[in-house]
Amino acid sequence: MDTTQVNITEHRNGDDLLTAGLGLDGLRAMTPPAFADALHPTAVERRRRAIWSNWRGIADLSPNGGYGSVYGSTADVPGREFTTLLTLPGAHAPHRVVLQLPDAFDTRKRCVVVSVASGSRGVYGAMAVGAAWGLPKGCAVVHTDKAAGTDYFDIDANEGADADGARVPADVAIAFKPQLAAGASGVAFKHAHSGDNPEADWGRHVKQAAEFALRMLDQTYPAQAPFTPHNTRIIATGISNGGGAVLRAAELEGDWLDGVVAGEPNIHVEGGRALYDVATEAALLMPCALLDMPAESLPQPPLRAQVEPLWTQRCASLKSLGMIEGETVAQQAASAHAQLRAKGWSDGALHGGAASVGFDLWRAVAVAYASAYGRYRAGEHPCGFNYSAIGSDLKPRPTTPAERAGWWSDGSGIPPGNAIGLIDPKMAMPDPTLVGERCLRELWTGTGADAQRVRKGVAETQAKTPRKGFPILVIHGSDDGLVPPAFTSAPWVAAARAAGRPVGYWTVARAEHFDAFLAFPSYAQRFVPLLPYMYEGLDRVWAQIEGQAKLATDDLHIDAKPRGDAALSRSDLRLPD
Repeated sequence: MDTTQVNITEHRNGDDLLTAGLGLDGLRAMTPPAFADALHPTAVERRRRAIWSNWRGIADLSPNGGYGSVYGSTADVPGREFTTLLTLPGAHAPHRVVLQLPDAFDTRKRCVVVSVASGSRGVYGAMAVGAAWGLPKGCAVVHTDKAAGTDYFDIDANEGADADGARVPADVAIAFKPQLAAGASGVAFKHAHSGDNPEADWGRHVKQAAEFALRMLDQTYPAQAPFTPHNTRIIATGISNGGGAVLRAAELEGDWLDGVVAGEPNIHVEGGRALYDVATEAALLMPCALLDMPAESLPQPPLRAQVEPLWTQRCASLKSLGMIEGETVAQQAASAHAQLRAKGWSDGALHGGAASVGFDLWRAVAVAYASAYGRYRAGEHPCGFNYSAIGSDLKPRPTTPAERAGWWSDGSGIPPGNAIGLIDPKMAMPDPTLVGERCLRELWTGTGADAQRVRKGVAETQAKTPRKGFPILVIHGSDDGLVPPAFTSAPWVAAARAAGRPVGYWTVARAEHFDAFLAFPSYAQRFVPLLPYMYEGLDRVWAQIEGQAKLATDDLHIDAKPRGDAALSRSDLRLPD
């Protein structure tokens, strides 16, 4: 195991493991915990703010959302953290790993939860998932950013991040140093610019994190050592990309894993559709297709009145390219809608996908993932995209020291955001993003060298059959519009079962991809949170591991009810008996 120095910190007396001392009220605060010195935040300040931002990016913490009362925990959990950087053999960049060891850990009832960051988030990106379930139970929880994360590198300032997330000169920035093309400028980040295609190794990141946890337990409790997979229960969990990662970990050889709970997994399997295919198709067609759906059926924000002119223009652009039919906007929108339905999109997924259109998420995902799959260096994106701060004139500008100081805590792992913009040199009116999005789509559908390079990277991420011998539960919202279950979890479960692997599969009606969006009234009217079912699923799998219950391995569809304007009740969730 390739590892740098392990940093051990204590978190007690107002600075706990689960909420960094903020508690539920502090996590609900609309402004982040302040840095005393905006240019030089301390490690304690960076950690607290990272935990705040990652909780808020994953969970619905709104007062009516039910977190902490109907489901979930923000208990004060004192303990220690063991932080390091681990590198897989042959990789350019490390993944950041943190073991959280509660004081209540019982060496006689040994349990480790591997909690994997969703999306491209930093190492605390799954606090609301595995940590919220495992830490209050006294389990050790080990986190990994799976070689993505927020260790952004400013090429022009020649500055990166150290092991603690502090901004440091490039020659001492050990968390991430990008692969750079000649003349590269702006900002690079690990998921896109490490040269590793990290998604292909997400399962190995999970296993390496589990091995690190056992090693730290050996060192912490030498009288009770060794801690091994044979005497320590190990369960892996995550949502979105984290869900895909734990399913990939389930493939790996060795008797090291006792159970897996995967939520809304981004998993690429034969018979399904890869995220890059889905994202580039949606970026082009979905803005027009949504005009064929009743305005009242779509969640807000974004406000439809603000985006409808762009959606209308997209219909005209697609018509002029011969991609859709119809003379009127209504006919064109119906044509785009029909195409998406023919490709497997449900209207529920389109409802959930409206946010990804409004927030330009499809393009952001496609740009970053194209770089990762093709292992392109910063400054050589095949469609010309780049990342930089943007001035009031909409042109690239240098970042400021204060902006950079907040990246590790505040970033989501994929810009735009946190003062970093997505630079598209192909933008042109009247349909600003069309040319760039067509280029991105060509990397999936085309025959050129770049398309072959990207598709090769996508092929490297394809899932295999999970091992036998431990329970696996997959949970997915039927209205997930970012990684629709029809393209991901459903074909994965079918393939696993066809290979003789008993897998439980829960689908939750009216759950979409982003619980945090339920804080918006329009989302609360239409959707339900997924996290309660993750916690329930973890309880069920843990009971099976302990021999106290049997996990159902058939399909369970949960007809959950949105809370609307009222406070969420447990009866709304209709959790399985």
